[in-house]
Amino acid sequence: MADVWQLGIFGYINYLVDRDRQFIIDTLLNGMCFFWFDFSLPFFLSSSLSHFQGMFLVHRLTDISSLLGLSRLEYRGYDSAGIAVDGDKKNEVRAFKEVGKVANLRECIAEAKPDMTKSFESHAAISQTRWATHGSPSRQNCHPHRSDPTWEFAVVHNGIITNYKELKVLLESKGFRFETETDTECIAKLAKYLYDQNPDIEFHVLAKAVIKELQGALGLLIKSVHYPHEVIAARKGSPLVIGVRTAQMKVDFVDVEYSEEGGALPAEQASQNAAAKKSSTSLLLAPPDKSLLHRSQSRAFLSDDGTPQPAEFFLSSDPAAVIEHTKKVLYLEDDDIAHVHDGQINIHRLTKDDSLSNVRTIQTIELELQDIMKGEFDHFMQKEIFEQPESIVNTMRGRLDPVNKKVTLGGLRQYISTIRRCRRIIFIACGTSYHSCMAVRGVFEELTEIPIAVELASDFLDRQAPVFRDDTCVFVSQSGETADSLMALRYCLERGALTVGVVNVVGSSISLLTHCGVHTNAGPEIGVASTKAYTSQFVAMIMFALSLSEDRASKQKRREEIIEGLGLVSEQLREILKLNEPIKDMCAKFFKDQKSLLLLGRGAQFPTALEGALKIKEISYLHCEAVMSGELKHGVLALVDENLPIIMILTRDSLFTKSLNAYQQVITRGGRPIVICNPDDPEFSAAQTEKIVVPKTVDCLQGLLNVIPLQLISYWLAVGEGLNVDFPRNLTKSVTVE
Repeated sequence: MADVWQLGIFGYINYLVDRDRQFIIDTLLNGMCFFWFDFSLPFFLSSSLSHFQGMFLVHRLTDISSLLGLSRLEYRGYDSAGIAVDGDKKNEVRAFKEVGKVANLRECIAEAKPDMTKSFESHAAISQTRWATHGSPSRQNCHPHRSDPTWEFAVVHNGIITNYKELKVLLESKGFRFETETDTECIAKLAKYLYDQNPDIEFHVLAKAVIKELQGALGLLIKSVHYPHEVIAARKGSPLVIGVRTAQMKVDFVDVEYSEEGGALPAEQASQNAAAKKSSTSLLLAPPDKSLLHRSQSRAFLSDDGTPQPAEFFLSSDPAAVIEHTKKVLYLEDDDIAHVHDGQINIHRLTKDDSLSNVRTIQTIELELQDIMKGEFDHFMQKEIFEQPESIVNTMRGRLDPVNKKVTLGGLRQYISTIRRCRRIIFIACGTSYHSCMAVRGVFEELTEIPIAVELASDFLDRQAPVFRDDTCVFVSQSGETADSLMALRYCLERGALTVGVVNVVGSSISLLTHCGVHTNAGPEIGVASTKAYTSQFVAMIMFALSLSEDRASKQKRREEIIEGLGLVSEQLREILKLNEPIKDMCAKFFKDQKSLLLLGRGAQFPTALEGALKIKEISYLHCEAVMSGELKHGVLALVDENLPIIMILTRDSLFTKSLNAYQQVITRGGRPIVICNPDDPEFSAAQTEKIVVPKTVDCLQGLLNVIPLQLISYWLAVGEGLNVDFPRNLTKSVTVE
């Protein structure tokens, strides 16, 4: 699979509810802008994340009207946006697409001057913000994509179709002409191709036949003139949620319809059944008794006399986009195909999965939106850096008892004894989450005395690393949707390993698929460059290690020392954040117009250096290399001179003397390093030594404090260059890719 950039799709369907085009378009555009949030809960998961039925609790925005629809997806980063709505004539689709921000799309629609007063009692519309993976950003490559010039089928799609080239060759041989460079266009054309073979086919049966042919990850919405006022929503490795707004619901769940045949026909075989009619569509996965199943599935939405009632549906890749419309939401599982039509939802699957429930619960989210505006801060990243004293307290709240020296992780309670007996613990993650795993590796080894491995998810999969039933595999991800980590998770589940999730987003794929887990409670993280997720993951995994070692008398004193340290960390972070202005001045003085930067750390501080270097690279575009101090003499020392900016992490720990040797080597060769050190350290008392002084804490927690100055440095370097801090080039918020 190729990389999948997780961006925003949003759909709106009204049934027997009179809405004008102005309302529909505003709902779509505002839904795009709202995808700022990765929602989380301010409390820990009670038992297993896989069965979590919690409630979201945050504060309401005073003015929510400015934050609605596609614009809500803006925090994820994107390069173009588009919508498809019904036209003025029967079987007509109007599409509007534009490069750049949603504001540009608004202008494009205004210039087209559609009749905004036209009213629709029933209507289906879809939209998306896109991040280019196949084809450069352009109106032509922007979603939605069409099957033909008359828009018989329109598609918006998150993900990447890895076999699109083969499908394109097939469809071109059937006379289709492609207009774009994208992989998504083949979905729309494949739908038309199969529909042309059998015009009587039902929409959900057609969707199954299409999706059966697609390889890769997808979250998609399909709209068609042949099925007016209906939308297909399908999920495979890319999250989708359906919000429901109706006067009443008779039950709070939707039944899942399974196929008896076990799979849709391939495109070639489907073409051989052109004469098949609706009565014989069982060959294409129609249920044996459609009417019975439809009555069962629609019972949530039928009125007392059995007739459909007025309803509105909001389909989104992020629950945040539907919250101001409704608090009733339904989360789709991987391989679910939802058919929204006639005021109801039917859920179908390609194949039956006994591990999943045969119903999808309609949950009530008591969500009052947290104030996510920047407030006094200039950027979301800056706000999130300064939120860390509070976010790590939220991670520990209800779990850490500093007085009685106890740690309680409810989400691990059922499995903690099994994890203690495992042969090894494998941490699997990507990017910042990988660095947080590396940062806690040493304390896990020390406290648990269990062999620890830390793996990059992509490399782990590439090597097909051996995993055994007595292994415990820990998957760490801010979003819980990272495709590399998800595929590694499925790989480990197939081999019988116990799996643990450490995520920030409740209801995410990793949280649902793992046996147990810990929610980090970091709160919404809007900036593309992750900051508070790192420190919250760090704290959550330290508590994990403390829980595992609770039965070891020999580790009791060490555990108490770490717990005391955790109780002080929040206030120490506040002290470090007071260095904001001095660090800003330091960046202007020492790093202006530099092309490269070296970061040195050793032991537990090497992961800190790695994370700092990543932040500097992704936000300021300055080349920054993190080097283990012990490896300095193995080649890297050749780079050192009086002009190369160097930051050295030299806080006191058991390896301080060895780290000091690297410092002396740099000084001897004319280097002028900036030193991150503890207060009143005599080794750096010389006036000419440039210092960033951070409080001293327990050695295994020092990285929590040391990373904050590096986050501030990355921020001020970017601001100094006039860069867009919250939307760095070539990057987006949640990479769900292999």
